[in-house]
Amino acid sequence: MLRLRQIFRQTHIALTVITIVDFLFLGLPTLLILWGSFTAGNVITFPPKGLSLQWYVKLLDPAMRAFRMAFVRSFYVASLCTLAAIPIGVLAALALNKYPLKGKHFFQTYFLLPFTIPLIVSGVGLMIIYGQLNWLDALWPVGLALTIINFPFMLWAVSSSVNALDKNLEDAAQNLGADEIQTFFYVTLPALMPGVITGSLLMFMLGFNEFVVSLLLVSTKNMTLPVALYSSIRTQISPALAAVSSVYIIVAACAIWILDRAVGLKEFLRSR
Repeated sequence: MLRLRQIFRQTHIALTVITIVDFLFLGLPTLLILWGSFTAGNVITFPPKGLSLQWYVKLLDPAMRAFRMAFVRSFYVASLCTLAAIPIGVLAALALNKYPLKGKHFFQTYFLLPFTIPLIVSGVGLMIIYGQLNWLDALWPVGLALTIINFPFMLWAVSSSVNALDKNLEDAAQNLGADEIQTFFYVTLPALMPGVITGSLLMFMLGFNEFVVSLLLVSTKNMTLPVALYSSIRTQISPALAAVSSVYIIVAACAIWILDRAVGLKEFLRSR
């Protein structure tokens, strides 16, 4: 028994150290970006030469207009991606998990294909198709492309809620005189809202942060924020870019807060 306790204690210590190292490995780059954005100097140094909000104020300068417009484009693309994925994800999850659909396994595999295909391959294929359709100068096809490659996240999130749906609720509604449409909007859809909200936030954040596919589909006239940041750091790395990057961190933190308030992080992790 004493031997087992010693082994358990050693294992516990090892797991604790590994967990701390993982947290540092994942969080240290984010902390360095945040810290560097508050520097009072003209270059990013560690530790920073004083603390200042000057680089956040400079985000409002006319010289930073390109980044502000890129942020708006990323927000537009992410919103379009989310709005397109909600109805498709809800209907696909219901069809695949609730009804005896013929070829169900084929469609389940088909919807998961974006996970098996590298993003660079999907991006090149979409670039060729969009080039033939003369869509490369437009922004909405980027949102369509991000909907395609990130759709499995929406499907998984809603499918979790569909599997937890109590069919007796729908039967009770129909026994009380509700037709199928009324049952869907007043019973089924509200019951699926945890999965819908979770999938929507995932789609928005993935669309907002997507870089590889966006790099292949956008031009210099309609760059999204990740592409604009990449184009800038190839020539210079300034604290202003760290301030712009901090905006991403703030958006991600807000999304996590909204998710926790609307659904709960435990429910979110259960849906994954």
